[in-house]
Amino acid sequence: MDRELLYVFGTGNAAVTNLYNTCFALRDSDEYFMVDAGGGNGILKILDNMQVPVHRIHHIFVTHEHTDHILGIVWMIRMIATGMLKDQYQGDAYIYCHEDLADTIRTLCRLTIQEKHFRFLDSRIHLDPLKDGDHRHILSYDVTFFDIHSTKARQFGFSLTLNNGKKLTFLGDEPYNPVCEKYVRDCDWLLHEAFCLYVERDLWKPYEKHHSTVKDACELAQAMQIPNLVLWHTEDSNVAGRERLYKSEGKKYYGGNIFVPDDESLIAL
Repeated sequence: MDRELLYVFGTGNAAVTNLYNTCFALRDSDEYFMVDAGGGNGILKILDNMQVPVHRIHHIFVTHEHTDHILGIVWMIRMIATGMLKDQYQGDAYIYCHEDLADTIRTLCRLTIQEKHFRFLDSRIHLDPLKDGDHRHILSYDVTFFDIHSTKARQFGFSLTLNNGKKLTFLGDEPYNPVCEKYVRDCDWLLHEAFCLYVERDLWKPYEKHHSTVKDACELAQAMQIPNLVLWHTEDSNVAGRERLYKSEGKKYYGGNIFVPDDESLIAL
């Protein structure tokens, strides 16, 4: 069996200028399960650079309403609809989001894209509203979506078992809430935000924004006995040195594998 791949499209937080906003996809055979699309049409260049064809993306999950997560979905809907118009996109597309978000996505599209594209919403581009704990079968995965219990906008994460039997959990872009323990404990891969280094907390003030530091994420992964930790949704003041610095701080608190990916990179799962 080929190694399953995590396609990392962007790794930055909402206000970055040297990175793209955090979003990614799981590749399953020649299809992709995409999670968020960032805050603009920069996602289109990233998909092109990483050789991810839009017509191979039939499943997209939108986590929440913040601009760095939701605005890119308008571009994805536009490009998918364009492919449908040209008979270059086979089958239907499915966009998963929590139940409060579907009308927001529909309204954004109605206000910003042409009618010839908008008309595919609800005919071939389907908004699938989710409740906490809902299950969906996406590609070859059984996916459980869950409310991360955000202190800001309502936000969902997900957990699934990869084809190689390993469990992967994505916690969104806010700190871990203990009510989500059943999705996190003993998973093999944890995808976790790390706004900045703990030693730079006074500079970046992550706690005021309800975000984590590298130390916080690593202490959680250590306590939950998680072997692989992916850190992203970061500030971007030192992109070249970020991986080295984050790993250096993280290894003080965590004995597993730390991944600090660049934009447009791949992680073998």
